[in-house]
Amino acid sequence: MAAILHFLLALVVIFALALLVSHDPKQIRLRFIIQLIVAEAALGWFFLHSASGLALVGSVGHFFESLLGFAAQGTEFVFGGMHKQGLAFIFLGVLCPIVFISALIGILQHWRILPLLIRLVGTLLSKVNGMGKLESFNAVSTLILGQSENFIAYKGILGDIPAKRLYTMAATAMSTVSLSIVGAYMSMIDAKYVVAALLLNMFSTFIILSIINPGKDTTQEIVLDKLHEDQSFFEMLGEYILAGFKVAMIILAMLIGFIALIAAVNALFAALFGYSFQQLLGYLFYPFAWLIGIPAADALQAGSIMATKLVANEFVAMIELQKVAMNMSPRGLGILSVFLVSFANFASIGIVAGAIKGLNEQQGNVVSRFGWKLVYGSTLVSLLSAAFAGLFI
Repeated sequence: MAAILHFLLALVVIFALALLVSHDPKQIRLRFIIQLIVAEAALGWFFLHSASGLALVGSVGHFFESLLGFAAQGTEFVFGGMHKQGLAFIFLGVLCPIVFISALIGILQHWRILPLLIRLVGTLLSKVNGMGKLESFNAVSTLILGQSENFIAYKGILGDIPAKRLYTMAATAMSTVSLSIVGAYMSMIDAKYVVAALLLNMFSTFIILSIINPGKDTTQEIVLDKLHEDQSFFEMLGEYILAGFKVAMIILAMLIGFIALIAAVNALFAALFGYSFQQLLGYLFYPFAWLIGIPAADALQAGSIMATKLVANEFVAMIELQKVAMNMSPRGLGILSVFLVSFANFASIGIVAGAIKGLNEQQGNVVSRFGWKLVYGSTLVSLLSAAFAGLFI
């Protein structure tokens, strides 16, 4: 009962924060929000509590372990025995597999399997979330194709999408993660929390956007089937392999830069104030950590890691989590893990705006203008997903 009351408190606070920036509160449709809450609670119970759900999550985890094993063979060929010796773990064990998984996604896309899946699941979701088909398709395609690649699927209609709808698409891209890097997450945190977060984030995104950006889209044209239609199989494969490598290198560069910068800022703050920058951020996020169900004993440490994710990215935060995981309770570790699985951070503003700007400069500028609101909304999504997880961990 205490967990339920705590969850309801979190729900009220998160919804109130979303209402503060709502475009049109009068357009909010409570029926669909209630439907989404019930659906997300059911998903959370299934994947984090039921025996069959945990077994399914275990199977998915083993599947990705197998993929990481195959990816390791390519890594071993190029880098010799370094991977087996545990050297350069982040680069070899976490980032290099992105190249292989990206290639697999490209193959499924080329064979028209993914467009069909996106259409089927997107159509079903549109019945539950009360949104237009474009938003529902976009939620699924973002999950499968990735934060940047996803917008190529809509290049034919991108220039005609109103700013209000474009916010929804960009916010979805920042609130979820790409399947191409799921294996990387699973190498750092428990697979069951990664799998649960994938689906929880999708429904949390619909809930938060139903408050911040209510209303139904009338744009129905979907051009997913045209993606890569003029390419041969090997042209497509080469493109996705290089795209995966590019993503890995971008993450690598950001890790080097952000971790070095955080270390420098921590040292400066410690010298001036006696507390590191991350410690001070921990105090700022402490109430939010407690709000989503993280035990008070873990909340300060968790708050610091939550803040690290926001100002840096989820990879940096997961690396920080690995350092302190042994000192946290299983409940705190699980809830925090779910919170970390998303692209909700400041760097994502540039990534999403840049991807759209490359296809349509004017629309890219539109996205840049509501960048702060994107981070705000996507962070609320992460908080809501973590709160749902707290019901069943």
